[in-house]
Amino acid sequence: MTLPLAKYRRAKGTIKLHLLLDHAGYLPKFVHVTEGKVHEVNVLRSLEFDAGTIVVYDRGLSDFSLLSQFIENDVYSVTRLKCNIDYEVVDRRKVPDHCPTLKDEMIRFTGFYSQQKCSYDLRLVTAWIREKQETMTFLTNNVDLGFTTIVAIYKDHWKIELFFKALKQNLRIKTFVGTSHNAVLIQILTALIALLILKYLRTRSNVKWSLSNLVVLLRYNLLTYRDLWEWIDRPYLSPPEEAEIYQFSLLASYIGQHKIILKNNLIYKMEKTCLKSLIKYETHL
Repeated sequence: MTLPLAKYRRAKGTIKLHLLLDHAGYLPKFVHVTEGKVHEVNVLRSLEFDAGTIVVYDRGLSDFSLLSQFIENDVYSVTRLKCNIDYEVVDRRKVPDHCPTLKDEMIRFTGFYSQQKCSYDLRLVTAWIREKQETMTFLTNNVDLGFTTIVAIYKDHWKIELFFKALKQNLRIKTFVGTSHNAVLIQILTALIALLILKYLRTRSNVKWSLSNLVVLLRYNLLTYRDLWEWIDRPYLSPPEEAEIYQFSLLASYIGQHKIILKNNLIYKMEKTCLKSLIKYETHL
């Protein structure tokens, strides 16, 4: 795909959609579209968070200056530690008995550049993860949270992968109608707005919808005149019968028309203005 905003290779264009997913409802709080060459950590540095916020990200976004920025702004972070980072242990915290936590340590970076960019002490938790049958290490600047809470927080960062999966599978965002900046941006934002509406409908409904089923059934009922809130709770009822089409003569009696109009609310709304104009016209005669 050749896009003016997506310069990547000679025969291939790439764009990146940067999302900040809020834990409350797992909906985007920040959206930014860039070229494929822009690294995610550059966008992450530009964001501002309230004090006390917990930011979770993959270790591919680990940055020493970013860690210092979080600590200075009273923002907490949870991530994984890269394998090639040099550090020293400055304190060993007590590990509770019968706990999967193997180590709970306070560390300090010893590398030349890492120490210059981040001179603060950080917490390093090493534990055995039963689901994956492997040992994992977590890096955080929060010293009060328990191990199980830290693991649960880090697991939540996979929700953003599920969000992108739902966006691409259900809302046809893999291919673009236009190639200009506005065309691509409008299609992406429209898909995000549609996904927001779908999640709201799923929250309001008493039925335990899956997102894919909700999208499919909504497509089938787009041209059906039905009450949305009634349908969202009882989607498998038969649609209402189609209203009959009435052809009125210009000088038909008003009472007869009124009886027919009241049989269908939709026709009543359409004919009400015509009836008023007809009365007004005949009074002038």
